[in-house]
Amino acid sequence: MVRCGHPDVLAQVARGIANFAKCESRASTQAGTKRGKSLLIEDGALSWIVQNAKTETTAIKRHIELALCHLAQHEGNAKEMVKEGAIWELVRISRECSREDIRSLAHRTLTSSPAFLTELRRLRVDIR
Repeated sequence: MVRCGHPDVLAQVARGIANFAKCESRASTQAGTKRGKSLLIEDGALSWIVQNAKTETTAIKRHIELALCHLAQHEGNAKEMVKEGAIWELVRISRECSREDIRSLAHRTLTSSPAFLTELRRLRVDIR
């Protein structure tokens, strides 16, 4: 579906990914039993998410930003997100996102994750 490249299709794919990441994150938080990486990361979706994070299409971008924030809320995903470059997108979102709620979520997620904080310190990135 994503190979077609049509913005409406990509927006729906991004929306589905964001919804899945949100449900997975919520279930992990409520049950407290989720271990390991997200199914999205295990299935290889993170590289697509990162590649499309800077799209100019507003609907796609908003859903991808939410997906990244929801994935980042689970510490089990942090290492892979650093490896794939998603941490840079989270930093960008925390600074530049036009929506305050998403910007705030990205910042809160970065500052509450030991893995992200360690990497940001290593890279000397200030996220105040």
